[in-house]
Amino acid sequence: MEDEGTTRQGAKVHSDRDRRALEYHEQGRPGKLEVIPSKPCTTQAELSLAYTPGVAVPCLEIEKNPDDAYRYTNRGNLVAVISNGTAVLGLGDIGALAGKPVMEGKGVLFKRFADIDVFDIEIDEKDPEKVIETVKRLEPTFGGINLEDIKAPECFHIEQTLKRIMDIPVFHDDQHGTAIISTAGLMNALEIVGKKMGEVRVVFSGAGAAGISCAEMMIAAGVKRENILMTDSKGVLWEGRQPQWTEEKAHFVRKTKARTIGDALKGADVFVGVSLAGLVTGEMVKGMAKKPVLFAMANPTPEILPEEVFAVRKDAIMATGRSDYPNQVNNVLGFPYIFRGALDVRARAINEEMKMAASKALAALAKEDVPDEVKRAYGGLDLRFGPQYIIPKPLDPRVLLWEAPAVAEAAMRTGVARSPIADLGAYRERLERMLGKGRETMRGVFHRARRAPKRIVFPEADEEKVLRACTILIEEKAATPVLVGDEARIRKQAADIGADIEGAEIVDVASSGDLEAFERRYVELRGRRGVTPRMAREEVRKPLTHGILLVDSGKADGLVCGLNRSYPKTIRPAVQILHTAPGVKRVAGMYLVVFRKKVMFFADATVNIEPDAEALAEIAVLAGRTVRSLFDVEPRVAMLSFSNFGSVDHPLATRVQEAVALVRKADPSLIVDGEMQADTALVPEIAEAVLPHSRIKGDANVLIFPDLQSGNIAYKLAQRLAEAEVIGPILMGMRRPVNVLNHWSSVSEIVNIAAITSVAACPPGEAPAPGAAARLRKAAKG
Repeated sequence: MEDEGTTRQGAKVHSDRDRRALEYHEQGRPGKLEVIPSKPCTTQAELSLAYTPGVAVPCLEIEKNPDDAYRYTNRGNLVAVISNGTAVLGLGDIGALAGKPVMEGKGVLFKRFADIDVFDIEIDEKDPEKVIETVKRLEPTFGGINLEDIKAPECFHIEQTLKRIMDIPVFHDDQHGTAIISTAGLMNALEIVGKKMGEVRVVFSGAGAAGISCAEMMIAAGVKRENILMTDSKGVLWEGRQPQWTEEKAHFVRKTKARTIGDALKGADVFVGVSLAGLVTGEMVKGMAKKPVLFAMANPTPEILPEEVFAVRKDAIMATGRSDYPNQVNNVLGFPYIFRGALDVRARAINEEMKMAASKALAALAKEDVPDEVKRAYGGLDLRFGPQYIIPKPLDPRVLLWEAPAVAEAAMRTGVARSPIADLGAYRERLERMLGKGRETMRGVFHRARRAPKRIVFPEADEEKVLRACTILIEEKAATPVLVGDEARIRKQAADIGADIEGAEIVDVASSGDLEAFERRYVELRGRRGVTPRMAREEVRKPLTHGILLVDSGKADGLVCGLNRSYPKTIRPAVQILHTAPGVKRVAGMYLVVFRKKVMFFADATVNIEPDAEALAEIAVLAGRTVRSLFDVEPRVAMLSFSNFGSVDHPLATRVQEAVALVRKADPSLIVDGEMQADTALVPEIAEAVLPHSRIKGDANVLIFPDLQSGNIAYKLAQRLAEAEVIGPILMGMRRPVNVLNHWSSVSEIVNIAAITSVAACPPGEAPAPGAAARLRKAAKG
């Protein structure tokens, strides 16, 4: 039994979860939001620009041209979350002040999912006309208005009036958010069960703001109005039940003999609940049509629990508003991205076409392969389109890239966009940059890979992750996968997981026409290393060896492997067959480490355990060349040590000094310096104080570690403590590109490595895509 506690005011708190909720809101700075300056204001000069006298200049410009407010203020990225607290989160009319934690929470979601700034505004007023007047007066401050937790029917009048009199988007999320997400889910659920929108009978429980909005949205999607029965707290809305109806309910009053929700559900195809817990029973569900679809969205307890539904109907598809069941209808899938798209085109309104575009984008995204990162966020669930997955998950970052552009495009198409976007592809890339520097950097790599996609061998072709990655590579046109193995097994596995590998090449080792030639080549390469013709016959029938020989022969351009074998067991045969590039004595590994505002390259963290000065120099030269050739970034190489430019007389420091001299001799064009400590390499003030004439002035972007131990430790600390994204390892120094995966590599990591391998296989003369160089240089500089 859980302990009971008390708040400071003496009210009982009935569980540990309640206490944790209060502590969460109280700890540190109370509440969940703060205002952070977006411009520096540390010097007198900056202060004079931020406030008086400099601030007068943009003020006068805005006076002359009000649209300049979007240039010189935060209006274009600022939304007001407004409530009067009359219908808060199932808590009812608790008042404006008590509803403030919810409004702050809404602000957190806007920022977290779409990088939109929010001021929450709680209005202590129940008169709808005064609420309208108050909100209207706020128009100069904001780019959009999100109404929240205002009770029906007043909410309808308030929203419709504000939409009519204001020239910025006004959106009541309680009405439209649930409608947009549930409509997306209904589209997919009916597709799965093989029913058509225009033919299904739908029963609604709840005739408030959310219920009516859901019904209208589903009608817009194709459900026939006459096929809807709506119920409220008194039963079915039927002719004769009462002499007069509100305008909103009147559209759903029917001539029917059904009086209760149980009556209404007999033979119904769809149930949509936005009402109260426990209103629907298993017996009622039994009487529904074949393959029923139920959206029981009352929170925190739905109208009927999924286990109660599946106890009586195994053929049902079920959605709720809860995160602990499949198919969560969560409004966070809607409002952040709808406002993102609307703000980015300076829309005058959020119209019906924009809402439908959002719904269709969500429905389409649910049919796409789900990244492993999203699956991990949900405990490793096997998320794929079907009865248990009809709606994308709230933590799926791709929602931003699908929904916001769809909304922006609909705004432009319907004429409410004041600032149309000329290139939606470039807009998607800008949104992608919001998701992190890693996506921005890899987008440049993909641009280059698409210009001349190479044939990349995958010897682990029957692995699910590999097949899913190949599907993406084919869609992205970043590489042509060459799948090596048993063709029947590869095709069966692809069919089982729904991977579309049309466009990939399959090399069945058992029937390959290259076996004899590869046997001879393998004996040629390894015959003086104890390999007999018989051993060669066995070896070239292994997918990895066969794949490497495909690359060696020029029948493929690069290889990616390592998901189900150790790093050394992948590298060793590759080096034995392909050898290092001309003039290169050893291979080395490099990681691309992506921090929030900066991209770095770490080498060597995978191959050379205790490199001497010559090896360190070669690693640095390889890293510099790789950063230039693959990422089109000008390398600034810091040779790291525990010493700064001779400050410690020790053989370990001397070794790094010698390496620096060798690098400068081998490649005079490379910006390199050392030996230096890590903070000297990264902090300009420290670099200036330590050695003002250093070629690295705290602006290094390539770090060469003195041994494998320090490099491995460093990248893993960055990954775990700084939450950096780590891409790689990238194998440097091979005659032909080969890259090695980790056992735990995700699908997106395989895709990234394959794209890098494809670019590495490009001849030196092949130019990058226009604009890629500038983007990558910016990313590397942070």
